[in-house]
Amino acid sequence: MSDWDERFRAGEYPRAPEPSAVLERYVDALPEGRALDVATGTGRNAVFLAEAGHEVDAIDQSREGLRIARERAAERGVADRLHPIQADVPSYAFPTGCYDLITVSFYRAVDRFPDVKEALRPGGVLFVQHHLRTTDDVDLGPGGDRYRFAANELLHACLDLTVLHYEEGLETRADGERGATAQVVARNSAGPRQSYRPDVLTDR
Repeated sequence: MSDWDERFRAGEYPRAPEPSAVLERYVDALPEGRALDVATGTGRNAVFLAEAGHEVDAIDQSREGLRIARERAAERGVADRLHPIQADVPSYAFPTGCYDLITVSFYRAVDRFPDVKEALRPGGVLFVQHHLRTTDDVDLGPGGDRYRFAANELLHACLDLTVLHYEEGLETRADGERGATAQVVARNSAGPRQSYRPDVLTDR
């Protein structure tokens, strides 16, 4: 059993974590179709996207995390739209041009970004959310800087896409815990002419 299997089984990680507020804000404007949730854990994004109508491949190395994600999907009546993949993300062979949407929350996948982006269909959207380096006192995320993004590192990693939204800074969760995060929403398109949805691109 892996360390993450033990953590999920022991309840050290939330069974039903909330999806990102940014992802919730954008969900109605995201392309429909097939989605991939990388390092899904207990299905933070995967179950939410399945409820929104997406066919979701949920990849994680933890069998226990995937078991909980499947249970959560069944509880919400969307088990048929959640497709677990038990695999190690660092060595996983991402298919090319298969996904309309890819999400990554709280997993530093920067070494796999080229492959993750190659897995997007033309016009597909990438959402990434991860812990940020900070000098402020925070409760969430790894204790050291090695597995956190440096300032603007996530933004620079996505400049070959059309960046629709980027933010980084401190956030306080409903339970009072504080974290520092970077978040990006970017579309697999390029060129001088782009189309944007003003209603979803305006911060609010």
